[in-house]
Amino acid sequence: MKLYTYFRSSAAFRVRIALNLKGIAYEPIFVHLAKGEHRGPEYAALNPQALVPALKDDGHLLTQSLAIMEYLEETHADRPLLPKDPLGRARVRSLALLVACEIHPLNNLRVLQYLVKQMGHSEEDKNAWYGHWIHDGLAKLEAQLATTPGTARFCHGDAPTMADCCLVPQVFNAQRFACDTSHAPTVMRVFHECMRLEAFQRAQPSRQPDAE
Repeated sequence: MKLYTYFRSSAAFRVRIALNLKGIAYEPIFVHLAKGEHRGPEYAALNPQALVPALKDDGHLLTQSLAIMEYLEETHADRPLLPKDPLGRARVRSLALLVACEIHPLNNLRVLQYLVKQMGHSEEDKNAWYGHWIHDGLAKLEAQLATTPGTARFCHGDAPTMADCCLVPQVFNAQRFACDTSHAPTVMRVFHECMRLEAFQRAQPSRQPDAE
């Protein structure tokens, strides 16, 4: 199994966590986003989306982090990342999608680069944009975790799920940009609980071979 990854990619970070939690060995293939390697002809021939992560398993290429995690869940039933009950599974997927579809897309690398390079905004403007959407998104995630049944040691219950795989990279990004997270105490409690586990620690950006 090969994972096309970049150390700072939130989406690749999610999949690294999932692979570690499930105890699945993989070979990392590094695609340097800041240098534009994902837009080169070699990677584009492999993955027309020109995004990371991509997972190659038994000759088949899978893309999009949530789809990859669902695939891992379906093909490696041990150490499940989704609860058994339908309502619990729906809640976990909802929390994961809140991060992956509502918070992250507004703040990923290509959006930030477009704000500065194509639209002419300053670094200050870019950071204000980032901070606004992080604050807004984490407030919504906090409300879900703090007010809906199911939150326990982790986002849902006492074992990590796909929701935790998404939460942790998003908090890492918030911390990297020095965003205030004091309005999200439940989010931060879950984050710190996750980081007590080796599967999360080994997946973090600073532990990756391509980290700068």
